[in-house]
Amino acid sequence: MGAGYDPSPTGDYSITNIAQDPAFHYQPKLFAEVSDDKPEARLPKGPNSPVGVVWMAISKPHYGIHGTSAPETIGYANSHGCVRLTNWDAKKLSKLVSARTKVEFQ
Repeated sequence: MGAGYDPSPTGDYSITNIAQDPAFHYQPKLFAEVSDDKPEARLPKGPNSPVGVVWMAISKPHYGIHGTSAPETIGYANSHGCVRLTNWDAKKLSKLVSARTKVEFQ
């Protein structure tokens, strides 16, 4: 879940989209610790992407459930509000859910 400076939203949401092997659109304005004058960038897809091999968007814009390129960080509040899973767990979960699946962040 999210770090102290950028906590995860609480509440009831639903999955709106599932993207396999997504590219990552870096938007500095979404990161509190980054200056807004930094340029936006599109990072390549793949297991080393910040969102790993799967992005499951939820009904709260800019938040989702996704993989990570750093599985050793799972279990620590180290995200910008998203739920991070190992790439293999994200891949498995993406096959068990679909758009409109309900999710609850507590």
